[in-house]
Amino acid sequence: MSISKNVKKYETILKSVETDSEKFAALFMITKLVDSKDCTVAEKKVLFEAIGKKFLAKLLSTEVVPVDCPPQVYKSVALSILSAFCGESELASHPDMITHIPALLEIISQADEDADDNMLIIVSEAYTCLQNIAQYSPGQQVLLEQKAITKMCDIYSEKSFQTDQALNILVTLVQRFGPEAWDATDTAPFHVIINKIALDFETDHTERKFQLCTILQALLMSCRKNIISETAKEESWPSSIHKALSDILGSKIGKNQRDPALKLASVMLDLLGAEWTLLDKEKPKVFLLLLIQLASIEVRMQVEGKQLKTIMANADLVTSCFIIIEISLGYITNDQLDLDQKEKQSLYTVLKGAFAAIIGLLTAVSKMKEITDVKEKIFICAVVRVLAAWLAQETTAMRSQVYAVLPYVLTVANDTFYAHRNRKLSEKAKANAKIKSDEATSSGELVTHDPLSEIDLLRLLLPALCYLAVEEDARKILIKHKQEEVLFECLSYHWTIVHHKKPPIPKSERLKALKEPEKEEDLDLHVSEAIKDSRVAMVSVCNVLMNITVLEAKLVEESPTFISLLKFIFNNLPELKQIPENLVLHGHLAVLGLLLLKQQATRVKKNDFSICRYIQATIRFLWDAYIIDESNDPTELVVAMSYKERWMELMELWFLGMQTMAGVLQVIPWLSQFTLESGWAEEIIEILKKIKIGSLQPNVKFAFEDLLCHLVKADENVASVLKKCGALTVCRNHRMMELGKHLFGD
Repeated sequence: MSISKNVKKYETILKSVETDSEKFAALFMITKLVDSKDCTVAEKKVLFEAIGKKFLAKLLSTEVVPVDCPPQVYKSVALSILSAFCGESELASHPDMITHIPALLEIISQADEDADDNMLIIVSEAYTCLQNIAQYSPGQQVLLEQKAITKMCDIYSEKSFQTDQALNILVTLVQRFGPEAWDATDTAPFHVIINKIALDFETDHTERKFQLCTILQALLMSCRKNIISETAKEESWPSSIHKALSDILGSKIGKNQRDPALKLASVMLDLLGAEWTLLDKEKPKVFLLLLIQLASIEVRMQVEGKQLKTIMANADLVTSCFIIIEISLGYITNDQLDLDQKEKQSLYTVLKGAFAAIIGLLTAVSKMKEITDVKEKIFICAVVRVLAAWLAQETTAMRSQVYAVLPYVLTVANDTFYAHRNRKLSEKAKANAKIKSDEATSSGELVTHDPLSEIDLLRLLLPALCYLAVEEDARKILIKHKQEEVLFECLSYHWTIVHHKKPPIPKSERLKALKEPEKEEDLDLHVSEAIKDSRVAMVSVCNVLMNITVLEAKLVEESPTFISLLKFIFNNLPELKQIPENLVLHGHLAVLGLLLLKQQATRVKKNDFSICRYIQATIRFLWDAYIIDESNDPTELVVAMSYKERWMELMELWFLGMQTMAGVLQVIPWLSQFTLESGWAEEIIEILKKIKIGSLQPNVKFAFEDLLCHLVKADENVASVLKKCGALTVCRNHRMMELGKHLFGD
């Protein structure tokens, strides 16, 4: 690009001057030239580089000025120059501009409202420079390194000059760096700034209130969620924000006021849960119900009958409303809120209206050409997510519409599952590769991934699929969609997480590991949370597959997927770590295996060793559930303590397992020898002998009796074993007529 003669002339002057005084004099002409409309970016760059960073740095730092000159004259000129240039993106991110960040931060940190006008102008120009520099990645990185975030927090907290500019820079930086912008251990700076802004937000009743609303949203979205949610209880900002939002949303307001308030409310709910909405002790329900009403109405207004392109203009707002609805739904449906019938009906009506609009949108989108725009894809994922939350709770409304859109919902959910799984596996493979090559500490190349891989929608859809699998029309759709194949892949993937193995030790640390005594595996929080979540996911998958197994016997008998699934359970259940956290998962895998085994009885081979280990693991689950209450009453049968803590999840499973075990013995009689060899049958008799007459619960009595009857029918050797143990006494004491007939005849 050509450079004008005028600019070249000044470039020559700037480079040829020998003294700082001559260069200083030339700067006044430069400022005028740069401000003219004719000066191009390329020309500005030439002039900026000709001035030189050293000279500007000297002007910014020099305190001694000529007699009769204002004390800040050099700083003033330097800042005039910098602010004239930094309006251009190329110069705002120029290394020679970024190098002045420490000096600029020093100037604004010393700002004082009582300073003279010249100093206030200097501070204002310093802010202008920093705001421009903060727009681009190179400057953002240096600002972070120079602890600009802490400085901006201090400036606002101390109510220095131009605090809103400090807030704007702060918001820009936290939006760029997210949680990394904040200290991982010291939460005090975050709480201090949020407390201050929240108090201003609560007490300010001008238009600035809504600006602060947006700022709070940005700052809270950037926080280290786990740490802040745990430490926020001791702070004042949750209450201040609650009061301010209640005030705003309970008033007659327009869209410009309502939208930022709803967005902030969604961030607060996501951070602190629905309990945060109940802070008003006098009327705890009012705010939560108001939020649900407003969010549902907003969704309907934004979505109903609209084209996707139109909706995308307010995608952030709609997504915020989805978050409010999803979290509130989860809270209300767990009966944690005492609602009267009128409130329930009102909520149901408004939510049904919102979800009718959501289903309508998905129906329309499902008929469109494949979406290619990433933002639109992500938004549709948000739509599917909130619908999944609704379907997990509402099992009767709008069934025909739900069934119509279900294939599309499954497609979206499955796509995100595969993307999420592939990303996680890729990250894991790269991490392991680094460890093996002793490069664990090197930065390495970043794993690039599909934006859709951030969230596994299938994981969130699983609770809804549990219900849908019971409904015949929905189940037909699931099977037509081959969803059982995806669910098996899902189960297999989550197993790799639950069955966590310690990564290989780098070569450089192996000698140290050998010398140190072996310690119990210490999992970091991230891994621990992932295992916990995958455990729950596997349980949900098992529930869906159980429903299909029970209701689609022919499919299960012939399907290669279900045949492989049974082999998977045979091979992996015995490997599941015997820890309390795995008990519910153990039970689900065991009982799903029994249900499959019953359907696939003709395929089971007697010489398959894996079935032996599986049956042993299954018997262990069923056996350990009930014990004699040795501590209180040695004549009473009670649920074992390890099961009692989780009995709500295990009770129906145990009874189903006992019933199915009996059914399996009927179709695979030779399995009875495993049961007999385990000693379980004798143990049942021994326990029942000790139980006082009349104390055995009817359903427990039936479960044991039915199992023993099927054992006797399956293997002629069982009867003699049970008789020797005292089965006659048991039959008499507990009136087990059916067992008596099988053992002793009529």
